[in-house]
This record gives sequence, C-alpha cells and structure tokens, in this order.
Amino acid sequence: MIVGIGVDLVDIPRFESTIMRTPRLRDRLFTEHERGLPLRSLAARYAAKEALIKALGGSDGVTWTEIEVARLGEREAPRFELTGATAQTVAALGITALHLSLSHDAGLAIAYVTAEGEAGPVAVDVVSAGVESPLDEADGDEADGSDVADGAGTSTAGETTP
Repeated sequence: MIVGIGVDLVDIPRFESTIMRTPRLRDRLFTEHERGLPLRSLAARYAAKEALIKALGGSDGVTWTEIEVARLGEREAPRFELTGATAQTVAALGITALHLSLSHDAGLAIAYVTAEGEAGPVAVDVVSAGVESPLDEADGDEADGSDVADGAGTSTAGETTP
C-alpha cells in the first residue's frame, strides 16, 4: 500500500550557485560518496532527499547524511541507501519499500518518491508538515537540484550497503 509520496523540483544553476557560495552545505547534505560528484548530480540527489522527506511526512528522525542516492552501475536505476537513525525511523514508520524516479531537462531536475508499507502515521498532509529546506538558510530562498541520469529505482527501507 502506498503510504507516502513526495516530489521536489530543483533549478540546477541556482543550486550550483548556492553550493559555490556556501561550500559547507556539501558536508551537511551529502554522504562522503556523494560529495565528489559533479554539482549537477548533487542537485538531483538533493531533490531526491527532499522528495523522500516529503514522502515521510517530515524530517523528524532524518539526517541528510544518512540518506544516499546510489547507483550500482551506469545503466542502473537510482535507489536510496539509508543508514543509522534514518533507516530506523523509516522502518518504524512501517515503510517496507521506497521507489525513486529522477529526471532532468532544461536546467531543472525533478525527483519523485513513493513510500510503500502498512497504512499508518506516515499518511499525513505534507503541506501541514512544514518541511523546510536546509538551503533556505544559505541564501534566504528555497533552492532545488538535478541529476545526470534519468531512471526509476526501488530500495528496501532500512537496507544498508557495504
């Protein structure tokens, strides 16, 4: 059963300029593996993480660096790898699978996340959840991001990869 959905749209040039102005955001928002990627790829991963938080109904118990958007290979679909308290939070919400789709075009990136699991507390009105962007404090505005590849993927909530 679908228990949550989230979508986020990112303006790639705006995201890139925000990261260039505030380099510490790279460490706050991305895992060690993600940090070395081109800014365009980071923008898409940012959109994916924002969409995930919306699908969860908010950011309580979620740490940005415990969410990694990974690919097993060039032709593989993107998927989430969750660790630590974030993986525990997602499991506690009864989420059994996360589906991720990323796309980009014309300087924009979009991420769409569907959370599957048992009906329960995650099925909330995301608008009233008051989700705020960590980029807001960097430049006073909401910024968004993009990915270098399109695709749809599935990840089991709470699954970690070595």
